[in-house]
Amino acid sequence: MNRLPVLRATSIEADSDINLEVNEALLNEWLIAFLRDEITRRRGFKQAVVGLSGGVDSSLVAYLLAAALGPENVIGIRMPYKSSSSDSLDHAKLVADATGINMETIEITDAVDGYLKLCQDADGRRRGNVMARTRMIILFDQSQKLGTIPVGTGNKTERLFGYFTWHADDSPPVNPLGDLYKSQVWDLASYVGVSEVIVNKPASADLVVGQTDESDFGISYPKADRILFYLLRGYSAARLCEMGFPDSEVTLVKKRLDSTHWKRHLPTTAMLSSTSINDYYLRPVDY
Repeated sequence: MNRLPVLRATSIEADSDINLEVNEALLNEWLIAFLRDEITRRRGFKQAVVGLSGGVDSSLVAYLLAAALGPENVIGIRMPYKSSSSDSLDHAKLVADATGINMETIEITDAVDGYLKLCQDADGRRRGNVMARTRMIILFDQSQKLGTIPVGTGNKTERLFGYFTWHADDSPPVNPLGDLYKSQVWDLASYVGVSEVIVNKPASADLVVGQTDESDFGISYPKADRILFYLLRGYSAARLCEMGFPDSEVTLVKKRLDSTHWKRHLPTTAMLSSTSINDYYLRPVDY
């Protein structure tokens, strides 16, 4: 058996997914161990909360948490807005029923609209960001109320594309999916038993009716993941085109990657000393 949960192949075929293949059994075991260690041993929590959207990412995290902590120690929170798809609520319930985790529903419409009524000129992006940040306020507040830790659900592709609301989706202090491309999330979700109706539906942030991730990107997740795999290993755009990747797709992905680098870091500090936090001052475990 390969001892790495993510296989590190080096195929140079543009249409090959071999570089993204994972050892599902070992990866599942690895992430369950990670969650136990990070949540209970390192941080001293017994329970966790997770935003349960009905999408594949949060569904997979719920399955992993149930296995790591026991379903009785996991609270999935549905946070619908008035325009949210009813399927999202139904699919979140499917996950709660299948895993046995606790589930709560907190409607965010009044909170979101209470602010947005002061901002009649807000476009769809601003409104979506308000919804995402409101959900994170709730998740962190409920974790404080219940004495639990919030767990994140963002995958590697979204993070590399900057496809998340800063200080919202990527805020929780523990994230088991952050180094998994979306293609790998789908594979692992199928392996652990997430319902096919969830795994196979078009990925969507469910902030605007009819919106899908891939329509926003202008490229499919599998195509983006193949290109990202090589860009992160130092391959140039020109080299990727020589390998058979379409120039337009390489340009699109590289532009998203380069232009969103700032979103993957803590706020930039004006360094005035040799002990600037996160620039120089790090605990030994941070190196």
